[in-house]
Amino acid sequence: MTEKPVLVILAAGIGSRYGGLKQIDPVGENGELIMDYSIYDAIKAGFEKVVFIITKAIHDDFAEVIGNRISKYVATDYVYQDLNDLPNGYSLPEGRVKPWGTAQALLAAKPVVNGPFVSINSDDFYGASAFRTIYDWLSRPRARDGKNHFAMVGYRIENTVSEHGSVARGICEADAGGYLTNIVERTLVEKFRFGARFSEDKGETWNEIPAGTLVSMNYWGLNEGFFEAAERNFPPFLDKNLPDNPMKCEYLLPSEIGAQLSGGLCDVTVLESPDTWYGVTYREDRPGVMSAIEALHAAGVYPKPLWR
Repeated sequence: MTEKPVLVILAAGIGSRYGGLKQIDPVGENGELIMDYSIYDAIKAGFEKVVFIITKAIHDDFAEVIGNRISKYVATDYVYQDLNDLPNGYSLPEGRVKPWGTAQALLAAKPVVNGPFVSINSDDFYGASAFRTIYDWLSRPRARDGKNHFAMVGYRIENTVSEHGSVARGICEADAGGYLTNIVERTLVEKFRFGARFSEDKGETWNEIPAGTLVSMNYWGLNEGFFEAAERNFPPFLDKNLPDNPMKCEYLLPSEIGAQLSGGLCDVTVLESPDTWYGVTYREDRPGVMSAIEALHAAGVYPKPLWR
Protein backbone atom coordinates (compact mmCIF):
# COMPACT_ATOMS: atom_id res chain seq x y z
CA MET A 1 0.00 0.00 0.00
CA THR A 2 1.35 3.41 -0.98
CA GLU A 3 1.91 5.85 1.87
CA LYS A 4 -0.35 8.89 1.83
CA PRO A 5 1.41 12.15 0.93
CA VAL A 6 2.82 14.09 3.88
CA LEU A 7 3.20 17.86 4.17
CA VAL A 8 6.70 18.98 5.22
CA ILE A 9 7.09 22.62 6.25
CA LEU A 10 10.51 24.26 6.31
CA ALA A 11 10.30 26.47 9.40
CA ALA A 12 13.78 26.31 10.95
CA GLY A 13 14.58 29.87 9.88
CA ILE A 14 11.67 31.46 11.70
CA GLY A 15 13.45 31.88 15.02
CA SER A 16 16.44 33.68 13.51
CA ARG A 17 14.23 36.05 11.53
CA TYR A 18 11.97 36.97 14.41
CA GLY A 19 14.23 36.56 17.43
CA GLY A 20 11.77 33.99 18.79
CA LEU A 21 8.27 33.18 17.65
CA LYS A 22 5.93 35.37 19.63
CA GLN A 23 6.77 38.27 17.33
CA ILE A 24 5.43 36.50 14.22
CA ASP A 25 3.01 38.84 12.50
CA PRO A 26 -0.48 37.44 11.92
CA VAL A 27 -2.12 38.05 8.55
CA GLY A 28 -5.65 36.91 9.46
CA GLU A 29 -8.20 38.82 11.52
CA ASN A 30 -8.20 36.14 14.20
CA GLY A 31 -4.44 35.86 14.52
CA GLU A 32 -3.88 33.37 11.71
CA LEU A 33 -0.36 33.08 10.33
CA ILE A 34 0.41 32.43 6.66
CA MET A 35 1.35 28.89 7.72
CA ASP A 36 -2.18 28.32 9.05
CA TYR A 37 -3.62 28.76 5.57
CA SER A 38 -1.17 26.31 4.01
CA ILE A 39 -2.04 23.68 6.60
CA TYR A 40 -5.77 24.32 6.26
CA ASP A 41 -5.56 23.99 2.46
CA ALA A 42 -3.47 20.83 2.79
CA ILE A 43 -5.99 19.18 5.12
CA LYS A 44 -8.84 20.06 2.73
CA ALA A 45 -6.83 18.49 -0.11
CA GLY A 46 -6.41 15.20 1.79
CA PHE A 47 -3.14 15.49 3.73
CA GLU A 48 -3.34 13.80 7.12
CA LYS A 49 0.12 14.51 8.52
CA VAL A 50 2.36 17.57 8.74
CA VAL A 51 6.06 17.52 9.64
CA PHE A 52 7.58 20.74 10.92
CA ILE A 53 11.30 21.22 10.38
CA ILE A 54 12.46 23.61 13.09
CA THR A 55 15.42 24.05 15.42
CA LYS A 56 15.36 22.58 18.91
CA ALA A 57 15.83 26.07 20.35
CA ILE A 58 12.39 27.20 19.14
CA HIS A 59 10.44 24.00 19.83
CA ASP A 60 8.52 25.22 22.89
CA ASP A 61 7.61 28.57 21.35
CA PHE A 62 6.70 26.93 18.04
CA ALA A 63 4.41 24.43 19.75
CA GLU A 64 2.74 27.24 21.70
CA VAL A 65 2.24 29.52 18.69
CA ILE A 66 1.09 26.95 16.12
CA GLY A 67 1.93 23.28 16.75
CA ASN A 68 -0.44 22.60 19.65
CA ARG A 69 -3.28 24.33 17.84
CA ILE A 70 -2.74 22.46 14.58
CA SER A 71 -2.40 19.07 16.27
CA LYS A 72 -6.14 19.17 16.99
CA TYR A 73 -6.83 18.88 13.26
CA VAL A 74 -3.95 16.89 11.77
CA ALA A 75 -1.22 14.52 12.94
CA THR A 76 1.95 16.52 13.60
CA ASP A 77 5.62 15.67 13.98
CA TYR A 78 8.75 17.71 14.65
CA VAL A 79 12.26 17.23 13.33
CA TYR A 80 15.24 19.49 13.85
CA GLN A 81 17.73 21.16 11.57
CA ASP A 82 21.11 21.07 13.31
CA LEU A 83 24.36 22.75 12.31
CA ASN A 84 26.30 19.71 13.48
CA ASP A 85 24.28 17.24 11.40
CA LEU A 86 26.99 16.64 8.80
CA PRO A 87 28.19 13.55 6.92
CA ASN A 88 30.81 11.33 8.56
CA GLY A 89 34.24 12.85 8.32
CA TYR A 90 33.05 16.46 8.29
CA SER A 91 32.89 18.88 11.20
CA LEU A 92 31.38 22.29 11.79
CA PRO A 93 33.79 25.08 10.78
CA GLU A 94 34.81 27.08 13.84
CA GLY A 95 32.71 30.22 14.12
CA ARG A 96 29.95 29.17 11.72
CA VAL A 97 26.43 30.08 12.89
CA LYS A 98 24.57 30.18 9.56
CA PRO A 99 22.37 27.12 8.85
CA TRP A 100 23.42 24.82 6.02
CA GLY A 101 20.40 25.57 3.82
CA THR A 102 17.07 24.05 2.83
CA ALA A 103 18.38 20.76 1.38
CA GLN A 104 20.25 19.97 4.60
CA ALA A 105 17.16 20.96 6.58
CA LEU A 106 14.97 18.64 4.53
CA LEU A 107 17.28 15.70 5.24
CA ALA A 108 16.17 15.98 8.88
CA ALA A 109 12.75 14.66 7.82
CA LYS A 110 14.10 11.36 6.51
CA PRO A 111 13.35 9.34 9.70
CA VAL A 112 9.66 10.28 9.68
CA VAL A 113 8.83 10.39 5.95
CA ASN A 114 8.52 7.04 4.17
CA GLY A 115 6.71 7.92 0.98
CA PRO A 116 5.59 10.87 -1.14
CA PHE A 117 5.71 14.31 0.43
CA VAL A 118 5.39 18.00 -0.30
CA SER A 119 8.02 20.49 0.83
CA ILE A 120 6.98 24.13 1.26
CA ASN A 121 8.22 27.30 2.93
CA SER A 122 6.54 28.29 6.19
CA ASP A 123 6.00 31.93 5.29
CA ASP A 124 4.59 31.71 1.75
CA PHE A 125 0.88 31.68 0.90
CA TYR A 126 0.41 29.22 -1.95
CA GLY A 127 -3.39 28.92 -2.38
CA ALA A 128 -5.75 25.97 -2.24
CA SER A 129 -5.37 24.80 -5.84
CA ALA A 130 -1.66 24.02 -5.38
CA PHE A 131 -2.41 21.56 -2.57
CA ARG A 132 -5.23 19.85 -4.45
CA THR A 133 -3.10 19.54 -7.58
CA ILE A 134 0.00 18.18 -5.88
CA TYR A 135 -1.92 15.80 -3.62
CA ASP A 136 -3.70 14.27 -6.62
CA TRP A 137 -0.41 13.99 -8.54
CA LEU A 138 1.44 12.35 -5.65
CA SER A 139 -1.41 9.92 -5.02
CA ARG A 140 -1.17 8.38 -8.49
CA PRO A 141 1.11 5.39 -9.19
CA ARG A 142 4.42 6.17 -10.89
CA ALA A 143 6.46 4.11 -13.32
CA ARG A 144 9.09 1.89 -11.69
CA ASP A 145 11.90 2.73 -14.07
CA GLY A 146 14.79 3.30 -11.70
CA LYS A 147 14.22 7.04 -11.66
CA ASN A 148 12.57 9.25 -9.04
CA HIS A 149 9.50 11.08 -10.26
CA PHE A 150 9.08 14.50 -8.69
CA ALA A 151 6.83 17.48 -9.34
CA MET A 152 6.85 21.18 -8.67
CA VAL A 153 4.02 23.69 -8.61
CA GLY A 154 4.86 26.71 -10.75
CA TYR A 155 3.24 30.11 -10.47
CA ARG A 156 2.68 32.68 -13.20
CA ILE A 157 5.31 35.38 -12.87
CA GLU A 158 2.73 38.16 -12.73
CA ASN A 159 1.17 36.51 -9.66
CA THR A 160 4.42 36.52 -7.66
CA VAL A 161 6.02 39.97 -7.92
CA SER A 162 5.97 42.65 -5.24
CA GLU A 163 4.59 46.16 -5.67
CA HIS A 164 7.31 47.44 -3.33
CA GLY A 165 10.63 46.34 -4.79
CA SER A 166 12.58 43.71 -6.64
CA VAL A 167 12.52 39.97 -5.87
CA ALA A 168 14.51 36.90 -6.87
CA ARG A 169 12.70 34.26 -8.91
CA GLY A 170 13.56 30.94 -10.52
CA ILE A 171 12.33 30.98 -14.13
CA CYS A 172 11.19 27.49 -15.13
CA GLU A 173 12.08 25.94 -18.45
CA ALA A 174 10.14 22.84 -19.51
CA ASP A 175 10.05 20.55 -22.53
CA ALA A 176 7.03 19.79 -24.70
CA GLY A 177 5.97 17.02 -22.30
CA GLY A 178 5.76 19.39 -19.35
CA TYR A 179 8.95 18.13 -17.66
CA LEU A 180 11.30 20.61 -16.05
CA THR A 181 14.57 21.03 -17.93
CA ASN A 182 16.10 23.94 -16.03
CA ILE A 183 15.48 26.68 -13.50
CA VAL A 184 17.22 29.94 -14.33
CA GLU A 185 17.74 32.08 -11.24
CA ARG A 186 17.00 35.77 -11.76
CA THR A 187 18.04 37.79 -8.74
CA LEU A 188 16.64 41.18 -9.78
CA VAL A 189 13.02 40.88 -10.91
CA GLU A 190 10.44 43.63 -10.67
CA LYS A 191 6.82 44.26 -11.66
CA PHE A 192 6.47 45.57 -15.20
CA ARG A 193 3.36 46.22 -17.28
CA PHE A 194 1.30 43.01 -17.11
CA GLY A 195 4.14 40.75 -16.06
CA ALA A 196 7.68 41.37 -14.90
CA ARG A 197 11.16 42.18 -16.07
CA PHE A 198 14.66 41.21 -14.95
CA SER A 199 18.10 42.78 -15.01
CA GLU A 200 21.51 41.13 -15.01
CA ASP A 201 23.49 44.38 -14.66
CA LYS A 202 22.02 46.00 -11.54
CA GLY A 203 19.26 47.78 -13.44
CA GLU A 204 21.26 49.27 -16.30
CA THR A 205 19.27 47.24 -18.83
CA TRP A 206 16.07 45.21 -18.49
CA ASN A 207 14.52 42.18 -20.19
CA GLU A 208 10.79 41.59 -20.12
CA ILE A 209 9.46 38.28 -18.78
CA PRO A 210 6.29 37.37 -20.69
CA ALA A 211 3.09 37.11 -18.66
CA GLY A 212 2.27 33.49 -17.93
CA THR A 213 5.92 32.46 -17.53
CA LEU A 214 6.10 29.93 -14.70
CA VAL A 215 8.43 30.46 -11.75
CA SER A 216 9.40 28.23 -8.85
CA MET A 217 8.26 29.27 -5.37
CA ASN A 218 9.97 26.33 -3.65
CA TYR A 219 6.86 24.11 -3.77
CA TRP A 220 8.05 20.56 -4.45
CA GLY A 221 6.40 17.16 -4.63
CA LEU A 222 9.05 14.56 -3.78
CA ASN A 223 9.43 11.03 -2.45
CA GLU A 224 11.76 9.15 -0.12
CA GLY A 225 14.22 8.63 -2.97
CA PHE A 226 15.12 12.30 -2.67
CA PHE A 227 16.83 11.67 0.67
CA GLU A 228 19.11 8.96 -0.67
CA ALA A 229 20.41 11.10 -3.50
CA ALA A 230 20.72 14.22 -1.32
CA GLU A 231 22.78 12.32 1.24
CA ARG A 232 25.14 11.21 -1.54
CA ASN A 233 25.40 14.73 -2.95
CA PHE A 234 26.00 16.54 0.34
CA PRO A 235 29.68 15.53 0.77
CA PRO A 236 30.66 16.67 -2.77
CA PHE A 237 28.86 19.96 -2.08
CA LEU A 238 30.90 20.43 1.09
CA ASP A 239 34.15 19.48 -0.65
CA LYS A 240 33.51 22.09 -3.33
CA ASN A 241 32.24 24.95 -1.16
CA LEU A 242 33.85 24.70 2.27
CA PRO A 243 37.35 25.75 1.18
CA ASP A 244 36.15 29.06 -0.30
CA ASN A 245 33.08 29.86 1.77
CA PRO A 246 33.07 27.96 5.08
CA MET A 247 30.88 30.47 6.94
CA LYS A 248 28.07 31.04 4.44
CA CYS A 249 27.80 28.31 1.79
CA GLU A 250 24.30 26.79 1.67
CA TYR A 251 23.08 23.43 0.43
CA LEU A 252 19.86 24.62 -1.17
CA LEU A 253 16.87 22.53 -2.22
CA PRO A 254 16.43 23.92 -5.77
CA SER A 255 20.14 23.38 -6.47
CA GLU A 256 20.01 19.80 -5.13
CA ILE A 257 16.95 18.96 -7.23
CA GLY A 258 18.73 20.52 -10.21
CA ALA A 259 21.74 18.27 -9.54
CA GLN A 260 19.54 15.19 -9.37
CA LEU A 261 17.81 16.27 -12.57
CA SER A 262 21.04 16.86 -14.49
CA GLY A 263 22.42 13.57 -13.17
CA GLY A 264 19.48 11.65 -14.64
CA LEU A 265 18.29 10.54 -11.21
CA CYS A 266 14.83 12.10 -11.52
CA ASP A 267 12.33 13.88 -13.68
CA VAL A 268 10.22 16.79 -12.50
CA THR A 269 6.69 17.38 -13.76
CA VAL A 270 5.74 21.06 -13.83
CA LEU A 271 2.25 21.68 -12.48
CA GLU A 272 0.67 25.12 -12.80
CA SER A 273 -1.25 27.01 -10.15
CA PRO A 274 -3.55 29.85 -11.23
CA ASP A 275 -3.54 31.25 -7.69
CA THR A 276 -1.71 34.35 -6.58
CA TRP A 277 1.28 33.66 -4.36
CA TYR A 278 1.61 35.95 -1.36
CA GLY A 279 4.63 36.60 0.79
CA VAL A 280 6.06 39.41 2.85
CA THR A 281 9.28 40.19 1.01
CA TYR A 282 9.10 43.80 2.14
CA ARG A 283 7.45 45.26 5.25
CA GLU A 284 5.17 47.21 2.91
CA ASP A 285 3.85 43.92 1.45
CA ARG A 286 2.08 42.94 4.67
CA PRO A 287 -1.02 45.19 4.40
CA GLY A 288 -1.63 43.89 0.88
CA VAL A 289 -1.32 40.28 2.01
CA MET A 290 -3.74 40.94 4.86
CA SER A 291 -6.25 42.57 2.50
CA ALA A 292 -6.01 39.70 0.02
CA ILE A 293 -6.60 37.12 2.74
CA GLU A 294 -9.50 39.11 4.18
CA ALA A 295 -11.04 39.13 0.68
CA LEU A 296 -10.70 35.33 0.52
CA HIS A 297 -12.51 35.06 3.86
CA ALA A 298 -15.23 37.42 2.61
CA ALA A 299 -15.63 35.34 -0.57
CA GLY A 300 -16.14 32.17 1.47
CA VAL A 301 -12.88 30.53 0.43
CA TYR A 302 -11.92 30.36 4.11
CA PRO A 303 -14.18 30.35 7.18
CA LYS A 304 -13.85 33.02 9.83
CA PRO A 305 -12.15 32.19 12.11
CA LEU A 306 -10.06 29.73 10.09
CA TRP A 307 -9.99 27.09 12.85
CA ARG A 308 -13.31 26.41 14.58
